[in-house]
Amino acid sequence: MSTCTTGILVPPHISALKAYEPGLGAEEIQQKYGLARVVKMASNENPLGASLNAIERAQQALLNLARYPSGGLALRSKLAELFSLDVCNVIAGSGSEGIISNVVRTFLNDDDEVLTTEAAFLGFQVLARGRGVTYRTVPYRNWHYDLTALANAINSKTKLIYLANPNNPTGTFFTRQAFEQFHKRVPERVLIILDEAYYEFGVVEQSYPDSMHYRFDNVITLRTFSKAYGLAAARVGYGFGHEGLISVLLKVKLPFEPSGPSEAAALGALEDREFMIRTVANNAKGLVYLTRNLRDLGFDVVPSAGNFVMVDLKDENRAKSIFQNLLERGVIVRPLATTGLPNCLRISVGTPEENEYFLRSLKLVVER
Repeated sequence: MSTCTTGILVPPHISALKAYEPGLGAEEIQQKYGLARVVKMASNENPLGASLNAIERAQQALLNLARYPSGGLALRSKLAELFSLDVCNVIAGSGSEGIISNVVRTFLNDDDEVLTTEAAFLGFQVLARGRGVTYRTVPYRNWHYDLTALANAINSKTKLIYLANPNNPTGTFFTRQAFEQFHKRVPERVLIILDEAYYEFGVVEQSYPDSMHYRFDNVITLRTFSKAYGLAAARVGYGFGHEGLISVLLKVKLPFEPSGPSEAAALGALEDREFMIRTVANNAKGLVYLTRNLRDLGFDVVPSAGNFVMVDLKDENRAKSIFQNLLERGVIVRPLATTGLPNCLRISVGTPEENEYFLRSLKLVVER
């Protein structure tokens, strides 16, 4: 045990834990370097903003701040209708990470083990390690989940497996066939989190699978309004699963999450299909544009089905140098050392103008 400044004993796994580090803010960098303009391409946010319909619905909900929200019931009911499910198969929470947190608290005992890939989504790493259980990983295979190696690594203590499809931070994805082959080797007692935070971008790929078309009792699918819907600040996520899983999670989750304005924004966002079409189209064009131009500059770009690309610079110092030089030119990208990939940078897709600004800045950095 270690002691914090108040004298309270802190468990070793908490003392050793590194807090999640959010992406740098544009205003912070603007002030630090005295810049007239800063472009943020670090946090996989929607560069088009949010649907006006979602914003208007949230503003209307502000008039009822004195009232407790429904605990996500209205949103769960709408999602159940959209996906032809029963409401008992749907959960809503404070972002998909809020639901992951509930899964970790609900299903893991002290002697259980968590299994995932190396350099998994940082939010999951923090939540799982914060539980104090054994956290095991297998390496990537060509920047993809090695599902065969993961299946081989399952043991009698494995309780929770985390998979992200498309994966953050690599952008890669696995097919339905690959997942079904993997699932055959997973015991029924093991819960699989299938994180589809970037689902709306992934479906552009012909071979990307929609998990709603293949359901398993020990799989909980998670999605979010933070990415394609542009509601990152609202913190709204949702999940689909067997009613037995969902009913247990509902016992543990905070009773009034998501908040009233956040739930209203999500409901409004679901109604605005035109905004989603524009978002997906902007992303598809941006991915092609960034990938092609980065490769033309000599960078090793991992093919992505998300709203970002990852570049492998093969050298930690080079990654740090490029990140810092871009910052000084008013471009924020995401270094991945805290995730476990110190040689890599992740660049979110921006608007066409932001993408061009980033590449102009990068060319200056490379020439320097």
